[in-house]
Amino acid sequence: MLRAVIWISVMGLALCRPSENHLETESGEVRSEAIRRLLEVFGMEDPPAALVRGHKQPPQYMLDLYNTIADVDGVTKDPTLLEGNTVRSFFDKLHSEQIEFLFNMSTVAKSEKILTAELHLFKLRPQASLTFNRHHFCQVSVYQVLDSSKKNVSQGKKLLSSRLVPIHSSGWEVFTITQAVRSWMSDEGSNLGLLISVRTLAGLQMDLKTVRFASGQNHHHSKQPMLVLFTDDGRRAASLEITPKGSDDSPARPRLPFPSLPLSGAARRSARSTDYDEGGEKMPCQRLPLYVDFEEIGWSGWIVSPRGYNAYHCKGSCPFPLGQNMRPTNHATVQSIINALKLTKGIETPCCVPDKLFSINLLYFDDDENVVLKQYDDMVAGSCGCH
Repeated sequence: MLRAVIWISVMGLALCRPSENHLETESGEVRSEAIRRLLEVFGMEDPPAALVRGHKQPPQYMLDLYNTIADVDGVTKDPTLLEGNTVRSFFDKLHSEQIEFLFNMSTVAKSEKILTAELHLFKLRPQASLTFNRHHFCQVSVYQVLDSSKKNVSQGKKLLSSRLVPIHSSGWEVFTITQAVRSWMSDEGSNLGLLISVRTLAGLQMDLKTVRFASGQNHHHSKQPMLVLFTDDGRRAASLEITPKGSDDSPARPRLPFPSLPLSGAARRSARSTDYDEGGEKMPCQRLPLYVDFEEIGWSGWIVSPRGYNAYHCKGSCPFPLGQNMRPTNHATVQSIINALKLTKGIETPCCVPDKLFSINLLYFDDDENVVLKQYDDMVAGSCGCH
């Protein structure tokens, strides 16, 4: 009889204990769901395909732009530096011997607002045999091709930008082509490319050996023709007032429409227990590190910079009376008083939450190997307060 009882008990434990395979499956499902939710935060359905490191280098312009607007952790230095929140670079797909270019814009969502589009061309020095050319300036014009069969006549093209360029100079020349890109976005079939014309001040066609622009075919990748597009996808933050990093000015009454998630009794006890330090003392509301490592998530294959960032998190108690160092709102102060006086049942102490948020910037390769710089609001807890 005793053996039967022991056997039944052991079998019961075995049946109650979840199998390792079940736990691994559940863990895998949780990870997949977490990654999916994180992709939603970054405005993506699927992560871009990972690139072989070293196979593709981001344009220097995009690296310089990233370093101008973001610090080493990707946190925005000044939110006013970019008009929109997305910058994309596209390389020429035509690789023609002539000065004409074609850019594939299919990765740009039609819902995005086109702010500015620029054509970046690297002008090479004239060949040594032509350095004593009597001309000092040339007229460089950029046209939108309207009809491929008539691009050499005025009816087949539309002037977008034109200006004087020194013949003996070298370096990047930038032309605004916003009008063309907007028309391409409204009608994808109208994207027949761009045509460059180089003429003397008298209007005569110049020899292409005199004024040369680098092409993606015969020159170093760092000098490839490039279209740079500035857009805004409309995903602006509405939760907290955006404050530049390093600013001490905080809103007097921060708006905090954070959703309240229902917690079980055990979860509530666990949440309250985190308000204590290792010595059992109550820990006041404060900001603590929370590092997000893109390599651990599995995103290092397509993200250029940063390799990760410190999101920070808020932790601690908001005991009565709330001092100004707790950065309380008026509502939190009243709630704290009602809780202390026990005037109403079920009123908890205020919560320690972010009251200032910073944006971060990602520089990454998309599925077409275009380099994208995107700014995401409300990603870093700048400071914490009782609310």
